[in-house]
Amino acid sequence: MTVTVAPTDASGLRARFDAELAGFLERQGPDWPDGAPRGVFTALQRFVLAGGKRLRPLFCYWGWRGAGAADGTPIVVAAAALELFHAFALIHDDILDGSDRRRGEPSVHRLFADLHARSSWRGDPEAYGRNTALLCGDLCAAWSDQMFHECGLSTEQVHRGYGVFALMRTEVIAGEYLDLVSGVGDGSVASALTVIRMKAARYTVTRPLQIGAALAGAGPELIAALGEFGDPLGDAFQLRDDVLGVFGDPAITGKSVLDDLREGKPTVMMALARSAADRGQTIRLRELFGNPALDADGAAELRAIIEATGALERIEQMIRVRTEAALAALRSAVVADEARAALVALAGQTIDRRA
Repeated sequence: MTVTVAPTDASGLRARFDAELAGFLERQGPDWPDGAPRGVFTALQRFVLAGGKRLRPLFCYWGWRGAGAADGTPIVVAAAALELFHAFALIHDDILDGSDRRRGEPSVHRLFADLHARSSWRGDPEAYGRNTALLCGDLCAAWSDQMFHECGLSTEQVHRGYGVFALMRTEVIAGEYLDLVSGVGDGSVASALTVIRMKAARYTVTRPLQIGAALAGAGPELIAALGEFGDPLGDAFQLRDDVLGVFGDPAITGKSVLDDLREGKPTVMMALARSAADRGQTIRLRELFGNPALDADGAAELRAIIEATGALERIEQMIRVRTEAALAALRSAVVADEARAALVALAGQTIDRRA
């Protein structure tokens, strides 16, 4: 199904992205190889279409409009392709983090591990779940590439945007590796900030904006200006995400508030807490943070330490400073007025959220 005329408000655009994603996935069905179980295909359809903020497609779309290009189905399709890449990143990230929940449902690796266990199949259910999810993520990455190239824009336009798309993919993989390295490194604030810039900030805001603008034929000045807006806003987005990972409501976020603490996720917030902790707090942080057996009481104690050290307050300040820097950059950027207003509203939705 293709929607050619629809609103350009956030909710209307999300509906258009979802319609194009559903249509693309439906078209893959007949090409699914004969004899291959359709469980992977069905699971991915559900996972991709089961919700999400669609931030990356939204930023891509408004990067296109900000460069002065008109609304149309091809840019909606190209932007929606980024959501398939996001699905790849989420599936693999959940494997790396050992997260069992995503968007209020079992993560993909947990879904297949549970299927293995219920079916009493031979072998290790956990290994089966991880391996199947890896293949699911790989397929999403391949589909994202296909959907982007088949968006309906000219070959020249697609080529312009694809250069930024390829850069984004490399940065995400490098950022994931940096995340692994930081988990065994010094745990500094600087290290954690580098991880969020590479792993999340640029691929959430900056690169999608620049992909859309590049598809529209934007010059280097606008591409750079969108980076000045996108980088600090993307950092603020990830800092908010880290706060929600520890202090959020699981009924709203769809993820446990124990995962990041049990994993010992090297966030900026935890680096700040460690740097400001007194001797007793430091001892408890070492005992509790990264403990796979951490329970709700231990998590509550960790949250109390984070607040007592001032780490939570400092994170909120960092979010405010970066959001203000992003909006200041946007005010001086030469973008279409409608796009500027939409990006200001989108920035608010990106930061002031509970999920």
